[in-house]
Amino acid sequence: MTPRLESGRLVLRGHRREDFAESAAMWADPEVVRHISGRPSSAEESWSRLLGYAGLWSLLGFGYWVAEAKADGRFVGEVGFADFRRETTPPLGERPEAGWVLKSAEHGKGLGTEAVTCIHAWADRAFAGKGTVCILDPEHRASIALARKVGYAEEALGRYKGEPTLVMARVMARPAPRSGGAGPP
Repeated sequence: MTPRLESGRLVLRGHRREDFAESAAMWADPEVVRHISGRPSSAEESWSRLLGYAGLWSLLGFGYWVAEAKADGRFVGEVGFADFRRETTPPLGERPEAGWVLKSAEHGKGLGTEAVTCIHAWADRAFAGKGTVCILDPEHRASIALARKVGYAEEALGRYKGEPTLVMARVMARPAPRSGGAGPP
């Protein structure tokens, strides 16, 4: 059910049970979670996350992908969209929430930009003009820069779980009008 996407150096595919060890190791890395939760995830939390990723696609029709390197198949990270029903101030509303996380060994190589650009190209078609949001630690300069590269702009400085949270929004590209039609696209 998860569409397979490709970019120059990456394959984005659905999660498999075999991804658990790599995903759990990534989420247990203090450098990876420093600007996300600030706390490494336990194996139990990572397993629940993996199960949730699988459920997103069947319940919502969108979700998260594993990003793996085309060259050698190595696990690079996880990217995608979700509706986590977060209790944020301000509320995120009905817009899909974009998220991305890469193993610390993959930081600084442009892979995050490549993966996030790829999923937003998919989203521009799949969400048919809807907007998306992302929430970020206001101190996470690298993710804020990445979000801006793919078209996000600051919407509000809010709060999530008592912490300052930057809410950024992106208006999706409208589908191109169909040729030969007289009505709206």
